[in-house]
Amino acid sequence: MKQTYETIIGLEVHVELATKTKIFCSCSTAFGGRPNTHTCPVCTGMPGTLPVLNRQVVEYALAVGLASNCSIHQMCRFDRKNYFYPDNPQNYQISQLYLPICHDGYVEIETEHGPKKIRIHEIHMEEDAGKLIHDEWEDCSLVDYNRSGVPLLEIVSEPDMRSADEVIAYLEKLRKMIQYLGASDCKLQEGSMRADVNLSLRRAGSKEFGTRTEMKNLNSFKAIRRAIENEQERQAELLDAGKPVEQETRRWDDNKEFSRAMRSKEDAKDYRYFPDPDLPPVLIPDEWIQRVRNSLPEFQEEKAQRYIREYQLSAYDAGLLTESRKIAALFEETAALSEKPKKAANWLIGETLRLLREKNMDPEQLDFSPEHLAALIRLAEDGSVNNQVAKKVFEKIFEEDIDPVAYVEEHGLKTVSDTGMLEEAARRVIAANADAVEQYHQGKEKILGFLIGQLMRETKGQADPSLAGEILRSLL
Repeated sequence: MKQTYETIIGLEVHVELATKTKIFCSCSTAFGGRPNTHTCPVCTGMPGTLPVLNRQVVEYALAVGLASNCSIHQMCRFDRKNYFYPDNPQNYQISQLYLPICHDGYVEIETEHGPKKIRIHEIHMEEDAGKLIHDEWEDCSLVDYNRSGVPLLEIVSEPDMRSADEVIAYLEKLRKMIQYLGASDCKLQEGSMRADVNLSLRRAGSKEFGTRTEMKNLNSFKAIRRAIENEQERQAELLDAGKPVEQETRRWDDNKEFSRAMRSKEDAKDYRYFPDPDLPPVLIPDEWIQRVRNSLPEFQEEKAQRYIREYQLSAYDAGLLTESRKIAALFEETAALSEKPKKAANWLIGETLRLLREKNMDPEQLDFSPEHLAALIRLAEDGSVNNQVAKKVFEKIFEEDIDPVAYVEEHGLKTVSDTGMLEEAARRVIAANADAVEQYHQGKEKILGFLIGQLMRETKGQADPSLAGEILRSLL
């Protein structure tokens, strides 16, 4: 009889904070600069340099901690984590082990069995390491220190997750929460959100944890899901064969859908942590905590419920509009300006999301104004442009943020409602489509749609479709 196992998963999530400068120096944190151009003696570990803490890092850490129901250590401090690797210029990383800024929190996720709390063991501040680039052509490795010293939050969960679905739900909850706070863009593809998965199996019904492995190099939700499923199978096969699971760090190769051992898993003692002598403790008074608590935004769940209540939107539409803080802001401003919240929602859910997908853009890259979308809604509502023209004008708003009123005037796109002109065009369409007219007279009313389409083409898409239909029916 095949043994059944329960999967135990805990996550270490690293989030790159959205500060303009690094955690201990004034170098830029901008992504994508030429190698080693966002560096200085501090972040490259030159002897005699001293770190100075970026206050905004503490502010973001407090916001994330309070949003995730954590307690705050009002005196926290930094420690040195010692390890020797080419991307670590000081030969130690400044992190927090003994007194992390946030501890004992939770976030609630939705599962197939209902709501579930995932406990957060701690959240701590630390600096990122550099990046190694392995050049196979030259058979050498290069190092880029631009990322060295970029501020990170590490969010360490308890081992409360039991499936890949729960892991993805937890990561999605964290990602949206942190994006709403403005603390990070959480772009997995750029490395500003990274997850290490600690996974073990235990026999069903057992209370003891099995031996865990840690999987690194996971840069998408799909990769995380595949890595979890692969590791579950690998460990189950070992246990079924009576072989032990080794405690180790494994590297996931998403192209090959395969993980390989990197090194045996370290414990804190292997890093020889000790308090950083160059950084004093961080003292966080009650007033600072309360100010950050008061500044927390309305998060997705609250916002979606309000949209359902205030704007009479469906739960599905409210969910889509609140997926992104940027789209939610565009919706609220457009709804207020146009006084047509359902129309605003339709334009953002339909055309905006379609164009974002087609152009492979993030919602945060949207830069058209709600004033121009509201003006387009008014043009469509008062019949100045038909739906076909409105969609074309919206594409210009999306790309160039043009003024739709001026654009429609300049390009002669106003709806043609001149019945005399439409009658002339309709007669030409009827004369050119004798077969379709014959079918209509034989009772095939659906052919009228084809004729209306021909009339729209004849008028370059500017006819009022309902008026065009009326005129064709009358003539036929």
